[in-house]
Amino acid sequence: MSGYTLYDYHRSSAAYRVRIALNLKAVEWQGVPVSLLKGEQRSPEHLARSRQGLIPALDIGGGTMLTQSLAILDWLDATHPEPRLFPADPLERARAMALALVIVADIHPIDNLRVLERLEAQFGADVAAKADWYRHWIAEGLGALEAAAPEHGFFGGETPGVVDCCLVPQLYNARRFELDLSPWPKLVAIDARAAGLPAVAAAHPDAVAPVA
Repeated sequence: MSGYTLYDYHRSSAAYRVRIALNLKAVEWQGVPVSLLKGEQRSPEHLARSRQGLIPALDIGGGTMLTQSLAILDWLDATHPEPRLFPADPLERARAMALALVIVADIHPIDNLRVLERLEAQFGADVAAKADWYRHWIAEGLGALEAAAPEHGFFGGETPGVVDCCLVPQLYNARRFELDLSPWPKLVAIDARAAGLPAVAAAHPDAVAPVA
C-alpha cells in the first residue's frame, strides 16, 4: 500500500474530520476500521498506536503515528499546504482555531461514546437521557458558531477550512440524535455547500466501509 493509513471508525466525528482534510488535500490514504462498539480501540494493537485508545490515528510512515484530529489537521496543513485549512495570518488563525475548538474541545469531548457509556454505568442514564445530554451540549456550541458563521461560502472562505472540517461531522451527529437544526440556518447552509464537494461527500460515514 502507498500513502497514509488512517485507523478509523466511520461514525467517529474526529476521524471524519481527518477524512475530510485528507480528501480536500488530495492525499492518498487507506482506512483501517477500528470498531468502537466492539471495543477494538482498547485492544493491545490499537493502544500501541494511540496510548489513549482513541480514534483517529494516522500512520504517516517511518514508524510515525499521529493522533488527535486537530493536531493531524495542523500537520497536514504544514506538509500539504494546499488548499489551506488554517489561515496564514496569525490573528485569523487564532480566530479559526477558537471556533474549531468550540467543537473539538467544548462539544465533542462531553458527547463522546466513552462519556455516554459512563453516564449509563455510573448514573443509570437510559437511552433517552443520554440523547438529551448529547443534544444539549451540541446546541450550546452551535449557537456560538452560528453567530460567527459567514452568509456565503465557508468558514474557510471560498473553500472549506479547519472549522468546516469540524462542523460537518458535528452536524452529522446532531442529525443522528434528532436535534432540530432550524435555529442555525447559516450552519446548515454551510454544511449543504460542503456536501456538494466530492472530497467531503467521499468522507461521509455512509461512503466509507462501515463496521458493526
